Amino acid sequence: MRLTRYSDFAMRVMVYLAACGERPCSVAEIAGAYGISQNHLMKVMNDLGRAGFITAARGRRGGFRLAKPAETVNMGALLRHTEEDFTLVDCPNCRLGGRCALASVLDEALGAFLAVFDRYTLADVMSRGEGFAAIIRSLGLPQIPPDAPPDGQHRGGCDTPLVPVPTG
Repeated sequence: MRLTRYSDFAMRVMVYLAACGERPCSVAEIAGAYGISQNHLMKVMNDLGRAGFITAARGRRGGFRLAKPAETVNMGALLRHTEEDFTLVDCPNCRLGGRCALASVLDEALGAFLAVFDRYTLADVMSRGEGFAAIIRSLGLPQIPPDAPPDGQHRGGCDTPLVPVPTG
């Protein structure tokens, strides 16, 4: 099974925003961090906003943030929202017309695949491996000291993404 680029981008957006915490992020910033199209990413982000996964604010201190804590964002729900079709094979157009046992095996496999995503939240994903620190390093984001104000006032310029240094 292969997920669509749309789902891939949606998951990347959610991971990026989780890594940034309360700091608002722009489409250009996220697209630049991943090296992906701003236009395509904007469509994904608008959809995530309409679905309640992220919020957007306009203006100088505007940007995108997670709409709810990462602990409450279920990865299975996100995946079901972003994938239009989970059909693994085209049984209705097969000469066997779905009369073979393969359809039930494929249904079971898909159920198992989705069940794994259902077990995880965005926070779980973020805590795997080296967690936030690895994500920040891999995206090349400058880090701010833990004692810096959390209000985003000291960002070092509009295009300089800064995220909190993980503690602990």
